[in-house]
Amino acid sequence: MKSAFYPGSFDPMTLGHLDIIKRAAGIFDELHVVVMHNKGKSALFSVEERVNILKEATKDLDNIVIESFAGLTIDYAKKKNIHVAIRGLRAITDFEYELQFAQTNSKLSDGFLDTMFLTTSLEYAYLSSSTVKEIASFGGDIAQCVPDFVVPLIYDKYK
Repeated sequence: MKSAFYPGSFDPMTLGHLDIIKRAAGIFDELHVVVMHNKGKSALFSVEERVNILKEATKDLDNIVIESFAGLTIDYAKKKNIHVAIRGLRAITDFEYELQFAQTNSKLSDGFLDTMFLTTSLEYAYLSSSTVKEIASFGGDIAQCVPDFVVPLIYDKYK
């Protein structure tokens, strides 16, 4: 069985994330979507809330595993014996960071972990979780940015 995992903070999950998830799920027999604990970021949603949002958004995909993990990406890969990490690229500015991340993971894992880059579909290339949070914090319309059921959850955080 070919498996991969898509690690991220998903705070909040966007339609761009969902695009990558659906496309990666079509490539691999099993895709793990992993909400990583990131102590360096101030989160809008708790890890548990993000896991639940991802479960709801992907409920129609039968080859998806949603879970959280506290630790290094390579530790998750080794624990699950998964050799491919999925990363999304929106623009050339993402590539520099993501390439360094991929090379670091490869080096730290002694080549155990490879990274596959998927470019975001053009209709979502402008999207980032940070942008969604900024728009929502000013009461702007985020309906084109996140799944419908997530819109009120985000606005509730800013009340």
